[in-house]
Amino acid sequence: MEHGLLESIAALRVGGAMVYPLLALAVLATVIFLDKCFVYWRRTRVPPVVVETVESFGFDWAELENELGTVDPRNYLVRFFGVILGNRTRPAWWVESRASDEARLIEQSLARWLWVLETIVTAAPLLGLLGTITGMIRSFHLFGDQGLVDPRGVTGGVAEALIATAVGLLIALAALFAFNFVSQWQTRFMDQMERFGTRLVDHIRLDEQGRRHADS
Repeated sequence: MEHGLLESIAALRVGGAMVYPLLALAVLATVIFLDKCFVYWRRTRVPPVVVETVESFGFDWAELENELGTVDPRNYLVRFFGVILGNRTRPAWWVESRASDEARLIEQSLARWLWVLETIVTAAPLLGLLGTITGMIRSFHLFGDQGLVDPRGVTGGVAEALIATAVGLLIALAALFAFNFVSQWQTRFMDQMERFGTRLVDHIRLDEQGRRHADS
């Protein structure tokens, strides 16, 4: 294993100067992906008991508040629920407006730095292509008036071109999979939050109807 690692490092060195910015993009993509996984894992999960309460027909607001009190306050659904709970005595249209604003802020927070992953998907192959061009130029410069001057230099230039291209494509593919994975995770969470918001607003409408019947 150590021998294979040393061979990989040696191959990257042959790749020329373009390998270094490509490796920087790889590190940046890895950091963003791991950060997103941590954030999504810690701040988008809700205990099943809370889900069951929200999905039930006649839940009690105090019961829901107690259950939410056991969840990390940094959880995005707790933030979302808090806006609805804090405005539940107001008209349903008011609550929907405030909940929609909060959902938009949460979505922006979840999507932070995703544009970097998307940029890496495009930039990595281009940097690899640039490395290919510089490697081929280096090879062509080794041809003089008398023909081929340094066969080993030509081989090194071709190797530089191929390695830069391969590294760029590999990083782009990894960043693409990471971006799609996180985007799908975000989409599922936003759909879930929208469904929960609808359930809570429906409950507010039921409360409004109950108050109107009581007044009449």
